[in-house]
Amino acid sequence: MMLIDGRFPAGGHTNSAGVEAAVRIGDIRDDATLERYLRGRLATTGRVDAAFCAHVAALANPTDAVLGVIDSEYSARMLSPQLRDASRRFGRQLLRAGSTVWSGPIVDAVARSQSDAHQPVVLGAFVAAAGGTPDNAAALSFHHLAAAVTSAAIRLLGLDPMTVAAVQARVGCEVDQWMVDAELWATSPVAELPACGGSLTEILAEDHGRWDARLFVA
Repeated sequence: MMLIDGRFPAGGHTNSAGVEAAVRIGDIRDDATLERYLRGRLATTGRVDAAFCAHVAALANPTDAVLGVIDSEYSARMLSPQLRDASRRFGRQLLRAGSTVWSGPIVDAVARSQSDAHQPVVLGAFVAAAGGTPDNAAALSFHHLAAAVTSAAIRLLGLDPMTVAAVQARVGCEVDQWMVDAELWATSPVAELPACGGSLTEILAEDHGRWDARLFVA
């Protein structure tokens, strides 16, 4: 739970999960549109992140070659260069902070990767190092995304925190329908993991990356 605590120094306060750009174009305006957005993100990119996180948490032999394939497969599911760069930045921040708490072969393998590991890969490695299961990894990944979306909406729109917490709880209950796949994600070939995405998410990310001034990295 430390890994997704808002006070853990892993850069979560700089990630709006696309909310900043969505607010600017009016896609998120209030609690109702936030709930729709959150539901869509969890069903698409949320499933991808959770699947890769669970898969990494279950690795028995995290060799450089295996991690290289995982990196390529995850990158292929993220079409926006801006999002890929942000994911690696968040992964680098999480690795730096988490390495002061947890260690182990999988953390060492991720740390020596030729390129900075994506955030879900690093999260999965730390869940494994902390003794967690693929189920734990998937659940933490979903919660991490939901928390990023809702906290950003509160900061950007001034929404009532308790109402937003209720939105997160309602949508979070729907995650159970995908959580049943956590064990399957852990054992499936990485090429067969979910490849869900959203065109608007990718387009807005590229636009957001060109802003002169922004509150969040992504």
